[in-house]
Amino acid sequence: MAHNYEAQRRETFETFDQAAKDKIKLPKESVVEFLFLVEEVDANWAGAEKSLKAKGFRTARDKENDMLIASCGPMPVTPEAIWAQERVATEIAIAYDFYPDGWDLGVKD
Repeated sequence: MAHNYEAQRRETFETFDQAAKDKIKLPKESVVEFLFLVEEVDANWAGAEKSLKAKGFRTARDKENDMLIASCGPMPVTPEAIWAQERVATEIAIAYDFYPDGWDLGVKD
């Protein structure tokens, strides 16, 4: 089944809409961490990390070793800026058997 990028984009924009409704003040810029879960047991971690790094992302794995984290920034915290990088990271991750599990604001390097 093909990944639904439009639904993923809507979720990102809805996150900002909800933050505004909840009066949550977001920083003007931040490191953004894009989260990817392993889809297949034999997912290509090395290939995914190498490809993400080639596009300027920093990579890490969570403690359980079932999530790939691709960090970018500091970058503007806007839905357009985050979606642009989220799309790039997602296209790479999917090619290596990972699937998107959202994003989070990290800390400035």
